[in-house]
Amino acid sequence: MGHYLVTGAAGFIGARTSTMLLEQGHTVVGIDNVNDAYDPRMKEYRLKKLQALQGFKFHRRDISEKSCIELFKDDKLDGVIHLAARAGVRFSVENPWVFVESNVLGTLNMLEVCRQYGCKKFILASTSSIYGENPPYPTPETASSSEPMQPYAASKKGAEALLHSYHHLYDIDATVIRYFTVYGPAGRPDLAMFRFVQWIIEGQPVRINGDGNQSRGFTYVDDIVRGTIAALKPLGYEIINLGGHEVISINQLVGIVEDLTGKKANVQYGPPNLADMFTNQANVSKARDLLGWNPQVNLREGLGNLINWYNAEREWAKEVLTP
Repeated sequence: MGHYLVTGAAGFIGARTSTMLLEQGHTVVGIDNVNDAYDPRMKEYRLKKLQALQGFKFHRRDISEKSCIELFKDDKLDGVIHLAARAGVRFSVENPWVFVESNVLGTLNMLEVCRQYGCKKFILASTSSIYGENPPYPTPETASSSEPMQPYAASKKGAEALLHSYHHLYDIDATVIRYFTVYGPAGRPDLAMFRFVQWIIEGQPVRINGDGNQSRGFTYVDDIVRGTIAALKPLGYEIINLGGHEVISINQLVGIVEDLTGKKANVQYGPPNLADMFTNQANVSKARDLLGWNPQVNLREGLGNLINWYNAEREWAKEVLTP
């Protein structure tokens, strides 16, 4: 069994990745500063569940601080799964500095953990936003990633470039995983899935930027995590897409939530946001070839799981801020 560092362990994908690793018999050291990028109650909820599991150790620290490197000097890590990041295309336009600090400087510090303490495997979570405004669909990893539309994607491009340099200089086995839109129970409340479920169940207005015809390729969190863990195998240096296998419009998404909850949405349309991509859809043939990965949870099943989770946690989840 392995011993892994998971950064962003209180985050949506980070918490599920840590849990799945622990269920497989590995041990996990996690780090997260539990910031207020979105309602911290979500992160505290995930963290509490993680800390109840055997084999999990946690540091409540900020990876952009250089002093974090020495936290792991005695860990003898088999791999770093670097999921910590400031995310959100719109907020990155308002405050790009925190995105550079977390996503670029934080990545550098975690790469230094590998260099200084001899860890030879590094997985970097990147984003479909890196492909810019007009990529081919479904988008392959070979599509240009040099024209980011916002500082969030630009910071991820910087992190990818840093990872390649450490692979070249120090022979670190490096895998970049570009996630397409991920959803599931205890997901991010600043993304459409959680917001729509909360707003429709609670009878609040459903706010949509643009006309709702924009679309996303949604993938369930457990499928994403399985692919991420599969990427711990030796691969040299690879960039691999995960996700995007079921593409629907935002209007269609509202309709499915209405159907599954039995409640009608009060939709309010606003102006489109220039930081948003109109659509995304992943070409995942590389993930199938290299990782043996195929998504297993369809959209209605996954959305049903999210709705069931929300109803079970509704007493507090209905108060979670959904900006």
